[in-house]
Amino acid sequence: MIMKGQKISDRYQIIKTIGEGGMANVYLAYDTILDRNVAVKVLRGDLSNDEKFLRRFQREALSASSLSHPNIVEVYDVGEDNGQYYIVMEYIEGKHLKQLIKKRGQLTISEVIDIMLQISEGMAHAHDSYIIHRDIKPQNIMILENGLVKITDFGIAMALNSTQLTQTNSVMGSVHYLPPEQANGKGSTIKSDIYSMGILMYELLTAKLPYRGDNAVEIALKHLKEPLPSIKNELPNIPQSMENIILKATAKNPDNRYNDAREMYEDLKTAMDDSRIDEPKYIYEHDEGELDLRNVKTTKDEETGEEQIAIQINKGDLKKQNKLLIILGSVFAGLVIITTSLVLLLPKITSKPDIEVPDVSGMSVVEAEKSLKKKGFEVATDIIKIASTDIDEGKIAKTDPEAGRTVKKGTEIILYQSIGNIQLELEDYVGKNYITVKADLEVLNIKVVIEKLEVDNPADYKDGQIIKQSPKAETAVGEGETVTLFIPDIVSTYPDFVKDSWSIIEIEDFASEYNINLTIEKQETTSYHAGEIISQSRTPGSKIVNGASLKIIVAIVAEEDIDPNVEGLLE
Repeated sequence: MIMKGQKISDRYQIIKTIGEGGMANVYLAYDTILDRNVAVKVLRGDLSNDEKFLRRFQREALSASSLSHPNIVEVYDVGEDNGQYYIVMEYIEGKHLKQLIKKRGQLTISEVIDIMLQISEGMAHAHDSYIIHRDIKPQNIMILENGLVKITDFGIAMALNSTQLTQTNSVMGSVHYLPPEQANGKGSTIKSDIYSMGILMYELLTAKLPYRGDNAVEIALKHLKEPLPSIKNELPNIPQSMENIILKATAKNPDNRYNDAREMYEDLKTAMDDSRIDEPKYIYEHDEGELDLRNVKTTKDEETGEEQIAIQINKGDLKKQNKLLIILGSVFAGLVIITTSLVLLLPKITSKPDIEVPDVSGMSVVEAEKSLKKKGFEVATDIIKIASTDIDEGKIAKTDPEAGRTVKKGTEIILYQSIGNIQLELEDYVGKNYITVKADLEVLNIKVVIEKLEVDNPADYKDGQIIKQSPKAETAVGEGETVTLFIPDIVSTYPDFVKDSWSIIEIEDFASEYNINLTIEKQETTSYHAGEIISQSRTPGSKIVNGASLKIIVAIVAEEDIDPNVEGLLE
């Protein structure tokens, strides 16, 4: 473990630890040369001599360092100092999407579209560089206070044209977001990331994972063989265009998916257009079929401890397959008889007993995990920290499901760890986004009430901006007390720049007012006059998020036809 104050390569001074994983530790550090805070990811000392881990660590550095995009965490530096391998990255002050889902539950359609537009835009850039992420999941997507989304951890990314690192094709990926072809050992393509993005979009809209099971293999089998649960069952009023995007992204046959992230991005842009709300349901053009799952093994992600699957397929396996099919055919008739008997007996044999959740409050995390597992429960990897007046800091405050409830054996239990009876001195939250402040306070078991106030000049405020708070700043509050945050009663949305004939100067002023990252691209055309807006990346009427990206396509014509009155606007 690197200590506070220690310098790496005589440049990066460690401030504190901000993350620990099985493969690497992450530190907040100060770059003494460029005068900025950075995140430094250092390969664990006991792994620095392990060739397998070292290759993966270096692969992450090389793949990520070639990417530069607003929606991808930037890699600044890669190096080695006295046997310590490290990556220096952009330091992100925000939460990952899994934390947001746990706090908020279902997100709104406009929020999901905005998040997915940013993810697909970042992934399109990565795919243009022939880099596949291979581990898209909410834990690897950060969201900043201003709504900007950042994709992190290209830790198992691999260039499309690179050679395999091993003779067998070893596939890894978080099982809840695992593409069928990756689970089947056929390797990853750009379309594999599309599948994971579709599963992520489903989770953002419903706050649920589409496939669940008792173990990684069971979940992988569902990815391979079971149709995606209908999102209409969860959200009956969801527009058909939104369901179609998820259906197309999560097709089991890659030929039925989007060709790349940019195609998905373009579909997301128009998802809420009036002409698409009730469009026909997406029908797969190619047979979805069924895939076989062979040589499945479970493993743990070195970074998060999350359960994954790894499949290895080698040439010997393929030669044995034909012999195996002949043997299987000869015993098939006998299996039919056995199967018929099992249909009647299996429910009684395999049914899981109902057991009571034990009370583990007051125990340490290790003690609680042992007690729950001994009873036959699974324990969630993520531990949620909450304030408590009754339970000492570091001890378990409660579980979900709660103690005393009767549930099936094997149910996953979420542990809530006490951070003690925190008396928080309120900051001045005026000007900040209420979503982030609310989440931070609720972690401390402080109740948060959001009130909307009418304002005289809505244009002076951002949507979701806190304009008043009660109690005032520097007031001490504790568990169970209430804080009221007041926000302006406004909803800012994107105008239709095309139909309303906005000029480039007007759009630049608009972007500056709402703190939007504006990109202007030129396109030669004979269908528009020079300086006219051809298209915009944000759907008219969609919610404006402070710090989001906006791309405008503006028309240009042949040089001799340019009107001198608009020529200056195109520079």
